[in-house]
Amino acid sequence: MTIARILAGRTIDSYVTAIASQSVREAIGLLAKHRIGALPVMDGDRCLGVFSERDVIYCLAREGTAALDRPVSDLMSGTPITVTPDTDVIEALSVITRRRVRHLPVLDGEAFVGFISIGDLVKARIDAVEKEAQAMLSYIQTA
Repeated sequence: MTIARILAGRTIDSYVTAIASQSVREAIGLLAKHRIGALPVMDGDRCLGVFSERDVIYCLAREGTAALDRPVSDLMSGTPITVTPDTDVIEALSVITRRRVRHLPVLDGEAFVGFISIGDLVKARIDAVEKEAQAMLSYIQTA
């Protein structure tokens, strides 16, 4: 199964995003309002980085509440680790594990086409395993 299959049915407008000049305070508001852990930081249809809860925690620990008025671009993880729609789910899980991230922008060339979380990938993998198990059970019962 590929990332494209996970993204099927999602529209580009369904993603909550931040812009680089937005304040950290505003971005935290988006995270809280939408109950999500990270935002792709955008410049048009280009993803500049990822802003996550971890970025907030580390910066608050270093700088205190003054960090809330800084632009997202100062705190985001720049040069995002990305995947493509053709990336296999297992490969994406491997990237997330190796690179110790929880979210991956999905790019088609340089254009942002989606955003997936470790939860999306785990769910897709569990669904695939359950489907395989059901097919095997069905085969055994009819054999």
